[in-house]
Amino acid sequence: MEEFNDEINLGESVVKVLKSIYDPEIPVDIYELGLIYDVMINEENEVKVLMTLTSPNCPVAETLPREVEEKVTKIDVIKSCEVEITFDPPWSKDLMSEEAKLELGML
Repeated sequence: MEEFNDEINLGESVVKVLKSIYDPEIPVDIYELGLIYDVMINEENEVKVLMTLTSPNCPVAETLPREVEEKVTKIDVIKSCEVEITFDPPWSKDLMSEEAKLELGML
């Protein structure tokens, strides 16, 4: 895997991984969908992802955070990944990227 010389490359790699994870009900990745609120990486290369779900009753509420943790942890230099789910603020279509809205025919 590529070598990381700074936090920017590592952050970009984490985002790239997040863009490879899709909500099974919507054909858009979770990053473009606006489900990722924040990605924090400390000096020990431990990652914390603050994310939400499209609804509190989301059918992937158990599996999606686990998938994020597993895939981010596969980046060679990442020691650990913790996902925190929040519903504050609640997800809305306004959080979606222009690309996601275009993909779903909302533009």
